[in-house]
Amino acid sequence: MCGMKQDIKKINEFITKVDDMKKQEKMDLSSDQDLSIAIMNLISIEEHFFFTGAKTEKTEYFDLINEVREMRKVLLKKIVKEYEGEVWCISKHLLAASMRLMEVGSKQLGRGHKKEAYDLFSKAYNLYSLFWGLNMKLVNSNDIKKIDENALNKHDQEKKGFMGKLGVLVRKAIDCCIE
Repeated sequence: MCGMKQDIKKINEFITKVDDMKKQEKMDLSSDQDLSIAIMNLISIEEHFFFTGAKTEKTEYFDLINEVREMRKVLLKKIVKEYEGEVWCISKHLLAASMRLMEVGSKQLGRGHKKEAYDLFSKAYNLYSLFWGLNMKLVNSNDIKKIDENALNKHDQEKKGFMGKLGVLVRKAIDCCIE
């Protein structure tokens, strides 16, 4: 029961933090969520310019990478405002990996492989949630304590693991921000 109370307390603290940020106009999660998807696509465009340049041996595709990269950097700064160490790069790679897993999941779904698609979608959302948790300063490595495969601590009855719990928090924050 103690673990559930802690989870409820963290969710309430998180929602209060989001509400405070909205009041101070520091964050518009629904717009930032749209922006994060745009950034994912810019990362994808960078990759496509690279592969097209390599396959066609036309360097003008490589030259376009820099223009898209600069745009992506400017836009990513709107979400990743404060960071330490490798958080900037981690954030970029979390978005890129999430986008790729969504694309592979969509392909699997189109082939009729629903179970595999749903697993990939779940992994994509977990990475996306980790991106938000990291950039909203919800991720604290001191809070991550595994007792078994999916439990955070011995009081964790739901056993969704850290990523599952973070996904629930992000879902609740985004739901509470949609107007």
